[in-house]
Amino acid sequence: MAVRFQDESFPILKEYLFYQQTIRQKSPKTVDEYFLDLRTFFRFMKFYRKTVPSDADFESIAIDDIDLAFLRKIDLNDAYEYMNYLQRERGNSASSRARKCSSLKGFFKFVTKKKHYLEKDPVEELEIPKKKKALPKYLTLEQSIELLNAVEGENRERDYAIITLFLNCGLRVSEMSGLNYTDIRNDNTIRVLGKGNKERVIYLNSACVNAINDYMRVRPVDEVKDKNALFISRNHRRMSVKTIQAMVYKYLEKIGLSAQGYSCHKLRHTAATLMYQHGGVDVRVLKEVLGHENLGTTEIYTHLSSEQMKKAADSNPLAKVNKKTGQ
Repeated sequence: MAVRFQDESFPILKEYLFYQQTIRQKSPKTVDEYFLDLRTFFRFMKFYRKTVPSDADFESIAIDDIDLAFLRKIDLNDAYEYMNYLQRERGNSASSRARKCSSLKGFFKFVTKKKHYLEKDPVEELEIPKKKKALPKYLTLEQSIELLNAVEGENRERDYAIITLFLNCGLRVSEMSGLNYTDIRNDNTIRVLGKGNKERVIYLNSACVNAINDYMRVRPVDEVKDKNALFISRNHRRMSVKTIQAMVYKYLEKIGLSAQGYSCHKLRHTAATLMYQHGGVDVRVLKEVLGHENLGTTEIYTHLSSEQMKKAADSNPLAKVNKKTGQ
C-alpha cells in the first residue's frame, strides 16, 4: 500500500517527492521508500534538537511543521550523528544505512541545486557507508535444466513458459506479471515494461518462442477477466506477483532448492550469470537486457565461477614451472 506522504510531509519534501514521481518517473514504491527514509531523518533531527519531549514516541513524531529555517540549521555533523543513530540505536545494516544516506543526499541536492533554497548542500561531503559486496545467488546450468524438467501438472505449459522466460530473459517478477500477449511481436521480440515505466525490447530465443507458442495453444480465452494478460491464473485473472512466486517456489522445492534462499529474483540472477559466463555476453549488452539504469548494477553479475578462476590460474605460463632439484 502506498504511503500517503502528501498528508505527512512538509511542503519542500512534497516538492522533492513529486519531482521524483513525475519528472524522474520513479515508481510509487521507490518514492514511498524515499519518504520513509527522510521521515526517519527529520524525526531524528527533531529529537536530536530537543524540539520534542524527551519521552516522545519516536514513531509518532510529526514532521509536517518543518520549514526552510529548520533546514538551514542542518550541517554535516548532524548527518553523521544520524548515521551513528541508525547503526547503534536502530541496528540498521550497512546496506540499509547506505540507502538512507543516498535518500538524504538526493533530497538536499534537489533543495540546493534544483530549487536553490539553500546556498550550500550540508550533506554533500557525507560518505555513503560501504556495503558488503555479496555475490548474487544463482542456479547452475545443471540446476536450471533440472528446474525446467520438474514442471508438470495441469498448468505445465504456462509454468514452463514462465520459468523459461525467467531463465532466458532475466525478467523481474513484476515484469512477468505485467506481460500482455500483445507484447509478443512477430519478429520474436517481446516488449517489457520495467521500473519507472521504462520500456525495453528483449529478443526471444528459440526456447522462449517454443515455450510461449505451446502455452498460447492452451491459454484460457473464455471468462478471462483481463483479456490482454499473457499469463492467466486458475481464477481466470492475470497472474499476480505472489501467484508467480508461489508457483516458482513449488518447483524449486521439488528439486530441493527452496530452503537455500532461492526465489524468482534468483532466476533473474541465473539468466544474467549464464549469459555472461556461458554465452560471453558483453556487460553493456547485459545491462540493456536486464533493464538496469546504471552499468554498476549490472557488473555484480560478472563474478567469475571457481572453474573460470582455476582455468585462469592454470593458463599462467608459469603454472608448470617447478623448482629445480639438487639446489
